[in-house]
Amino acid sequence: MAAAMAAALAFTVAGCDDSSNDNKANVGNSGSSKATSPGKGQQSGSASQQGGSTAKLAEATGGGGMVLTINSVARDSGGFVTVSGQLRNPGSKSFNGTSDWAGTERDVLASGDSVAGATLVDKVGKKRYYVLRDTGGKCLCTMGISSVDAGQTVPFFAQFPAPPNGTKQVDFQLPTFPTLSVPVSG
Repeated sequence: MAAAMAAALAFTVAGCDDSSNDNKANVGNSGSSKATSPGKGQQSGSASQQGGSTAKLAEATGGGGMVLTINSVARDSGGFVTVSGQLRNPGSKSFNGTSDWAGTERDVLASGDSVAGATLVDKVGKKRYYVLRDTGGKCLCTMGISSVDAGQTVPFFAQFPAPPNGTKQVDFQLPTFPTLSVPVSG
């Protein structure tokens, strides 16, 4: 688990980009959506940056035809839950609507183009959890995703406060994608 967290943090530091993309598309929720049941995923070159996880817990197609895959939802001993996965553009054109994933919180500017708009919902405990922030307001998540080129797969992670230990399943939400129910490990 410590190795996965170290890899995720190393990816965050390497992926930080304070530049912004002024060519932002309005993606909305007009894309088709489908959720698949848990199963084995295809291995990709980016899996090693996510702690080696290649299992496919859930997958959905969202705005612009982008595909969201959740590979792990892992609880750690520090009281956090880290969601790791991939965002894939199976289309033939570059996807520039990534700013929609940053959410609408006041700290959006600190994280820039990121997955800071993601949330976890514990339906049993009736609580919504937001991506954690550092003291500067930056999300503890993947930042610097200004676009996703045609055929490109981008690994992502987002850290949340952990729901109670009895919570075994949560709903993951990322703007422009349908809600995905995923199991929590650990």
